[in-house]
Amino acid sequence: MTSQYLAGELSVRLERLQEVTSAGRAAQVARLRHRVESCPLAWLTDAVSRALDIADNVCWDSLTQGDAEMFARQASVSADLRQFGICAHLLAEDPAEDG
Repeated sequence: MTSQYLAGELSVRLERLQEVTSAGRAAQVARLRHRVESCPLAWLTDAVSRALDIADNVCWDSLTQGDAEMFARQASVSADLRQFGICAHLLAEDPAEDG
């Protein structure tokens, strides 16, 4: 896979994450997405990890607020993001191995 393809695919997933986050966190995702679209391939691993951290936080926010519907949407986006990271060899399959 080319770095442009990987960056593009990650950007699409970040857009989906941005759609299911609050305004404050959406701004974080937008900044991350901008970096992904202009960064070297070596930085994509870090970007996926950061995106998953944000996704984890938004899922916890929804659980805390009792918003099961939003949590389900966020969890789906998060799972897709993680699966992409694994398939693109940007993340280890075992979360304990991720840096």
